[in-house]
Amino acid sequence: MDWFFLALTAAFSLATADALTKKHFSRLSAYEMGITRLTYTLPWLALALFFIPWPRLDRTFFLAFGAALPLEVLAFLCYMRAIKVSPLSLTLPFLAFTPIFIILTGRLILGETVTPLGLAGILCIVIGAYFLNLSQARAGLLQPFKAIFREPGSALMLLVSFIYSLTSTLGKLAVLHSNPYFFGVSYYIVFALLMLSFLPLMKGARAENLLKNPKAGLMVGVFMALMVISHMLAISLVEAAYMIAIKRTSLLFGVLYGAWIFRETKITERLTGAAVMTAGVLLIGFYG
Repeated sequence: MDWFFLALTAAFSLATADALTKKHFSRLSAYEMGITRLTYTLPWLALALFFIPWPRLDRTFFLAFGAALPLEVLAFLCYMRAIKVSPLSLTLPFLAFTPIFIILTGRLILGETVTPLGLAGILCIVIGAYFLNLSQARAGLLQPFKAIFREPGSALMLLVSFIYSLTSTLGKLAVLHSNPYFFGVSYYIVFALLMLSFLPLMKGARAENLLKNPKAGLMVGVFMALMVISHMLAISLVEAAYMIAIKRTSLLFGVLYGAWIFRETKITERLTGAAVMTAGVLLIGFYG
C-alpha cells in the first residue's frame, strides 16, 4: 500500500501549501500569490529533472500538453483568488466536484463510463456541498445551495473543479504517451515559467514582492514540490482514479487548517460536509 501513503502525503502537502500561501501571501494579488508559490517550487522540480526517466515523445503528448496549459493558467488564478477572498473551509471542499466533472469529460475524451456506485459517490458530493452551509437551511430549503454562489471563493473553486476535470483528462492522455514522472515535472516547470512570463504585463504586479518573505516562500515551495513528487510516485503505482480519490482528502486537511490557523467559524458543519464529499470522492475513485 505504498501508493496510499504517497497519495496521502500529496493531499497533506497540498493543503499545507494552501494554508501557508493564504497565511503569508494573501496581502498580494491573486497573480502575485500564484507566482510566489511557483517561484519557490521551481528549483526543486528543476533538480528532479536529473533523476527521472525521459521518454520518447509523440504528437499526442504535445497536443495534450499544449491544450492543458492555458486551462491550467485560468484554473490557477481562480484557485489563488478563491483562497485569498474566502475561508479555506468554504473553498477547498469544492475540489470534490472534480471527479463529477471528470466523469463527463472522461466520457467525451477517453470513452470512460460510470458505475452505480460512482453515481452514489456523486450524490454524496452534492449532499456534502449542502452540509457545508447547513445552518442557512433555516432561511429556506435551497439556501445552502444558493449560499455556494453568494460566497465568491466557493463559486470560483467550483469553476476550478470543472477546469481541473479537463486538465486531468488531458494530463492522463499525456501520461499515456510519456510517463507520470516526466509529465508531472515538465508540465509544472513549463506552467511556472509561463505564469512568470506574464509578470511584465500584469498591472501592479512587482517582482520584488516575490522575495519579501523568503522563509515562508521556501516552506510553500518545499510542500508544493513534495506534493508533485509524491503525486507522481503514487500515480505510477496504482490506477489514477484511486490515487486522486485519496489525494482529495486534502479537503479535510484544508478545513482543519481553516479552524486551526484562521479560526474560521461553523467548522463542525463544514467538516461534516467535507467528510461526506470525501466519501463521495472515494466511492467514485474506487468503484466509479
